[in-house]
Amino acid sequence: MNKQQLFQQIQKKRSFLCVGLDTDILKIPKHLLNAADPVLAFNRKIIDATAKYAVAYKPNLAFYESLGWQGWHTLEKTVEYIKSKYPEIFLIADAKRGDIGNTSNLYARTFFEKLDFDAVTVAPYMGEDSVKPFMSYPEKWVILLALTSNKGAADFQYLKVEETGDQLFETVLKTSQNWGTTENMMYVVGATKAEKLKEIRQIVPDHFLLVPGVGAQGGSLQEVTKNGMNSQCGLLVNSSRGIIYASGASDFAKKAGEAAQTIQQEMEILLKANSVI
Repeated sequence: MNKQQLFQQIQKKRSFLCVGLDTDILKIPKHLLNAADPVLAFNRKIIDATAKYAVAYKPNLAFYESLGWQGWHTLEKTVEYIKSKYPEIFLIADAKRGDIGNTSNLYARTFFEKLDFDAVTVAPYMGEDSVKPFMSYPEKWVILLALTSNKGAADFQYLKVEETGDQLFETVLKTSQNWGTTENMMYVVGATKAEKLKEIRQIVPDHFLLVPGVGAQGGSLQEVTKNGMNSQCGLLVNSSRGIIYASGASDFAKKAGEAAQTIQQEMEILLKANSVI
């Protein structure tokens, strides 16, 4: 999916919602545990209930890898389900990969050829040659970790680079401009760092930003939009637990749909206020 197609979906659905499919088998409704594949059964119900409000889905690979080969099978089936029923939806592998070039090439093959994701999250710490292999696929995206919302982000991401005086996350943003373009590279910026979005937009005004942390993690959608939205929206705001675990009972899918709709309606107001739609 290219940038214009993604923007068209945002305009059509009046939404920039990404639903995180962080499905923990220990948290899904108990009645689903009798299914042949409980996580897949849960995912399908969540997807059907939220697809009209979401422009993206983002499975976090840890929830699937923790189940061994069965988890990978579930992930494949989840991707196939989305691609067959909702092919217009942008699909992100939240895998946080990043290794030497040869290995990154295999990771890219995994997520873009075998699983047919539209994008994959990548850690930039090992530099250009660890990121470039993901960029050789037309209309596929790298989403670089830039400024994350976890407490430990302060350990490294705010450190000053002696040669330039920039903080490390600013160096990531500036250096990576030489690796990709606004058509194949996005950045992760945590919603709990919304005050930094103005600074980030000065460096990358036209790139899409994937913004996790709205909802259960306490990030403010209004603050993210105020500081991070551009003329083509430029935001994919993720909510995981606040949507998929809106209810732990038999009405879980209905409640997930209602939670997604509530966010979508708020997003529509913000898109109109910023003259994006």
